[in-house]
Amino acid sequence: MKQLQGTFGGARGHLIHYQYWIPETAPRALLLLVHGAGEHCDRYQRLAGFFAAQGYAIAALDHPGHGRSEGRYGHVDRFDDYISTLEIFQRRVTAEFAGLPQILVGHSMGGLISSIYLLQHQQDFCGCVLSGPAIQTDIEPGFFQLSLIRFLSVVAPGAGVLQLDANGVSRDPEVVADYVKDPLINHSKMTARMVAELFAGMRQIQAEANRITLPLLLLHGGEDVMAAPAGSRFLHENVRSSDKTLKIYPGLYHEIFNEPEQETVFADMLDWCNRHVATG
Repeated sequence: MKQLQGTFGGARGHLIHYQYWIPETAPRALLLLVHGAGEHCDRYQRLAGFFAAQGYAIAALDHPGHGRSEGRYGHVDRFDDYISTLEIFQRRVTAEFAGLPQILVGHSMGGLISSIYLLQHQQDFCGCVLSGPAIQTDIEPGFFQLSLIRFLSVVAPGAGVLQLDANGVSRDPEVVADYVKDPLINHSKMTARMVAELFAGMRQIQAEANRITLPLLLLHGGEDVMAAPAGSRFLHENVRSSDKTLKIYPGLYHEIFNEPEQETVFADMLDWCNRHVATG
């Protein structure tokens, strides 16, 4: 496997970090990987290594304000900045891996970004895999608190208002320890503007999910307290895809790719991807 890194200009002129994992033989397909809130694409080494060994190329970016990309940690001016940056990256990836079928893979907030991205770009993919997508969440603020956050997003957009709990990431204590000490992860509170934009994105996809017709694989940990399994169930019930599969893994936490059962998750995902690359 070869691993390449580089940068490109994203939304608002931010310099965006990206990585490719390329198999030694000619790749059969491309996974376009979209990571979650506060993290970065380096955390998907195991997933990328597994799929590269199966003949897949993997392309991933660090969102603006994440990892090695420019931008303020824990903040975004508009949720569309993530969408626009992904679009720029996909154009680059499509040119560099011309002719390869593409599968969009989104985790957590990356699952929300991916879902919204499909509303305009689903024709570019032969399928989409969403892991613990942030469509609904049990940590959503109540009505009055959310109203205050929306107000702050206008008058004090940089104010910190919501912090993720690392203990909800995985049942594996080593994964949690690595998460806590990782300097590229945002360990501070997300800003009022980012939180307001995040929940606005959730409302958008809840309203427009029926526009998605692409083959869809939804994977979710049954004990996910960061992104509610109900969000994956909602997508499964409301997208118009004739080819859609929902897998809820009992007992697993948010990052199913980093849980002790990750090999089972990888195998399920590989089987689905192989079938859709062959028929795509």
